[in-house]
Amino acid sequence: MIGIYARVSTEEQARSGYSLEEQLRACREKAQTNEVLEYVDRGLSGEFLDRPALNKLRQDLREGILSKVICLDPDRLSRKLMNQLIVSEEIEKKVQLVFVNGEYQRTPEGMLFYQLRGAIAEFEKKKITERMSRGRMQKARQGKVLRDYQIYGYDYDKDKEQLIINTYEANVIRTIFELFTSPNNDIKGINGIAKYLTNQGIPTKRNAKQWHRQVVRQILMNRAYIGEFYQNRWNTEGMLANKYASGDDKVKMTARPEEEWIQVPCPSIIDEEKFEHALALLKESRRRWSGTKKNEYLLSGLVRCAECGNTMTGRRAKSWGDIVYEYTDIKNTAGAKKRGCGNRIKCKNLDKAVWNKVREWLNNPKEIEKVIEEGNDKVYAYEKKELERINLELYRNKRGRERLINVLSEEDSIDVIDIRSKLKQMKNKEHELLAMKQKLLDLLQCQNKDTYNKNLFYKASSFYLSLCFNDIDTNVKKEIIRSVVKEVKVNEKFDIQIVLF
Repeated sequence: MIGIYARVSTEEQARSGYSLEEQLRACREKAQTNEVLEYVDRGLSGEFLDRPALNKLRQDLREGILSKVICLDPDRLSRKLMNQLIVSEEIEKKVQLVFVNGEYQRTPEGMLFYQLRGAIAEFEKKKITERMSRGRMQKARQGKVLRDYQIYGYDYDKDKEQLIINTYEANVIRTIFELFTSPNNDIKGINGIAKYLTNQGIPTKRNAKQWHRQVVRQILMNRAYIGEFYQNRWNTEGMLANKYASGDDKVKMTARPEEEWIQVPCPSIIDEEKFEHALALLKESRRRWSGTKKNEYLLSGLVRCAECGNTMTGRRAKSWGDIVYEYTDIKNTAGAKKRGCGNRIKCKNLDKAVWNKVREWLNNPKEIEKVIEEGNDKVYAYEKKELERINLELYRNKRGRERLINVLSEEDSIDVIDIRSKLKQMKNKEHELLAMKQKLLDLLQCQNKDTYNKNLFYKASSFYLSLCFNDIDTNVKKEIIRSVVKEVKVNEKFDIQIVLF
């Protein structure tokens, strides 16, 4: 029995007009018999060997079913020279391998010619990929969307190659942002929003009934909703082989440098102020909603020591035999970077002071404009001191590495291994310091931009004034405070600094 192998990939079919029918016709003529078995891989890349029809052909060879294998061209077996040689050698150990376009003999000259053709095929594959990539980038720079990215809230117009707003989904997007950024008494956090959407029977982009918290998180982080859609953002090179790889061999998707991103026009659904507020809430969400406590703390996840910078958590303690609740910066957990300076503030005192101040603003929302205009120089005093310290540390680290490098180049009788180890430690320390510095710069930059959304306070004020003041419980107060307050800083002298969004 003669086996015929044919393959075509989508890109080749579009580029060269190869058709499976033409390949099979040419191979049948070469076989000169009707007793053939056809092995056909449709729309599969020749870069990998794991293809259904090719696997079946190799299995039939091992079982002795075939007496000859015919193929149109060597690059139908594979586009990679190494894989091409592996498959052809495997076939020829069992039966005769014949190509329609050009015979070759197993002589040194014949094998050289065969390998040259394989190398040329691999080179051609790389050039095709490069040209297609360059063409896609050119289209992106012209403001065209390359494909349907399945972004919730948008449809893809194939003719115009643009994203257009899906009215129904856009309303769902607005609801998600409104629920996340505005105080309410029923739906809390991204998990609560996911449950709400599921209970309402709203389908996902793929028409699934179940919403997951990660999908909601990705929506809240997607800048396409403010008209910033980027292409060429992710490097997926090599990921096509992941389905054939296992464990550590899998290639991960990585972000390209920001200067390589290509921004494409996109209609906005959410205003920028609400989006930035949602991002700020999202960054703080892990600390602000970090599990359910046995005791309710009004400012749980919001308090930070103004002296040492440690977060302050609520705990129950004893004072002269009485049980008291307090916020403290002391960290007893193993591996804590900072043990804390020992700042301890009674919960009822701090909760009352902060709530009274927030309530004062809510009753007179115009008062908050003065706070915003005056800025938060005092609030960010610790961050500014910390930035100065990190810059000094970076300078010392740089000078220290320069001295070690000079010693390494001038001295012959030193312990090279020890010097290299110290250099590595100092380099790692530099990376840590730079990461800390960038975090502080981002925080201070937000302050300098003065982009506080005054509408947040008006919304929170409306919500607060609509309630019956005598019946406001702790959970409602927490919702209101978290909608406008980013952080509360306090020192041992009970000087309170409220950081707003």
